[in-house]
Amino acid sequence: MTQVWDLARLNYEPMCEDDLAEVVALEACVYPHPWSRGNFVDSLASGYQAWVLRDRDGTLLGYFLLMAIVDEAHLLNVAVSAAIQGQGLGRFLLNQAVACARGLGMESVLLEVRPSNTRALEIYQRYGFSQIGRRKAYYPAADQQREDAIVMRLDI
Repeated sequence: MTQVWDLARLNYEPMCEDDLAEVVALEACVYPHPWSRGNFVDSLASGYQAWVLRDRDGTLLGYFLLMAIVDEAHLLNVAVSAAIQGQGLGRFLLNQAVACARGLGMESVLLEVRPSNTRALEIYQRYGFSQIGRRKAYYPAADQQREDAIVMRLDI
């Protein structure tokens, strides 16, 4: 059965170091080449916008990290727990990331996504992101290979 989320009853709050054990565990479950704890620590130390989404019982549902550069926000990472993907929480987090970027005075949001991540590509395209380029051999892949990144932008 698909969960119907009452978004007003979810806890959306800044990510802090106390969240990192759960964030790193969720990251490892949803990505084949996850960020390390150090990547998250460095992002928090750099002052990037980092937010978590929890249910009313405190269970981590998802998160995003956003880096502001001049007039463009770079969506560094966004994830939703695998067990609840496809229920609208990714879109909620994307809405929050875009709102955060607007609040910082940004004019656009940039992101990279693996071509093999067709689900994310579809979500970003439906949201209004456009492909603007490709970074060759950007991501690590299986068997010590590399995978390109599709670069996408949303004007806000």
